[in-house]
Amino acid sequence: MGEQTTVKFPQEVIDEYAALGVDLPALFSAGTLGNRMGVRIVEASAERVVGTMPVEGNTQPYGLLHGGASAVLAETLGSVGSMLHGGSSKIAVGVDLNCTHHRGVRSGEVTGVATPVHRGRSTATYEIVITDEQDKRVCTARLTCLLRDVRPQDADLVPGTAG
Repeated sequence: MGEQTTVKFPQEVIDEYAALGVDLPALFSAGTLGNRMGVRIVEASAERVVGTMPVEGNTQPYGLLHGGASAVLAETLGSVGSMLHGGSSKIAVGVDLNCTHHRGVRSGEVTGVATPVHRGRSTATYEIVITDEQDKRVCTARLTCLLRDVRPQDADLVPGTAG
């Protein structure tokens, strides 16, 4: 856990954020809960966000993947999609997360894929499907984020910003 990978963002998105002094890949690393849990985002666009997470280290007392760990993966992926949809003038803030857990997983890695259900001006909703290494559905989640305007004081709160 904690190993760094390069996130695949569309080049126009990287350029948009770089012009504002934001290192987009840094926004999804360095000290976040997802990083501590081993979440790795491997593909990211407003249309589809893919990430993985190890089961080891993220289990509950019975040795199964913790439902809260699935929720962390789901909220991370849906938030990234919402942020990319909102663009550099918006901040995505999760306001509703629903997770249905379908089966237990004891080992290996899970993969989450977030796809948009609704992408509006003030909210974005993503469905996140989490599967095990045999491509069996582990969890289905839905995340709605509020898209609010960036304020000047937000720059100090966003990792990867210059300034």
